[in-house]
Amino acid sequence: MRFDILTIFPQAFDSYLKESILKRAQKNKLIEIHIHDIRDFSKDKHKKVDDVPFGGGTGMVMTPQPLYDSITFVKKKNKGPVIFLSPQGKIFTQSKAEKLSKKYDELILLCGRYEGIDQRIRDTLIDEEISIGNYVLTGGELPAMVTIDAISRLIPGVIGKEQSHIQDSFSKALKRKKEYPHYTRPKTFKGMKVPEILTSGHHEKIKKWRESKLK
Repeated sequence: MRFDILTIFPQAFDSYLKESILKRAQKNKLIEIHIHDIRDFSKDKHKKVDDVPFGGGTGMVMTPQPLYDSITFVKKKNKGPVIFLSPQGKIFTQSKAEKLSKKYDELILLCGRYEGIDQRIRDTLIDEEISIGNYVLTGGELPAMVTIDAISRLIPGVIGKEQSHIQDSFSKALKRKKEYPHYTRPKTFKGMKVPEILTSGHHEKIKKWRESKLK
């Protein structure tokens, strides 16, 4: 899977995408992540990418020229849909992550800032808008990381055991419910004991117990 990220803060991705599972997935060539600075495409002498909104109002709006040129440039290398991370988008779910991981080998993620982007770009170059929740962030960088993480872990080989994500919370196997409680050693910790059923060795009973604990 190839991800191309368009942002005005490329360094915001350094720590998260270069650690742990995502770092290993890139090293093993299971995923590719390419980050592009939208400012590099601005024709303004000061590399400006925002301006005041027509009609008045507070805040700034990302201007169409650098967005158009950066998206057009990336689309020459990435044929996947352009996804705009936006509070107005459809809520991102596990089901959506599954669909994207199966349907596409390439995705372009656009991170907005300020009050958003010029509507003309949304009307002509954006294929889909995704939100990670009903709240507003300062930009699309965190939602982009969330989207990449959720999709990447569904790609075969990224997580050691495929069963790990097949039975995740909100997975189809768990009927889109929240996962059951987990326990590990020691059996007793500060007087709190592991449910006896989990140490019984009766797999069918354990399965039924876990199903009863789905929320």
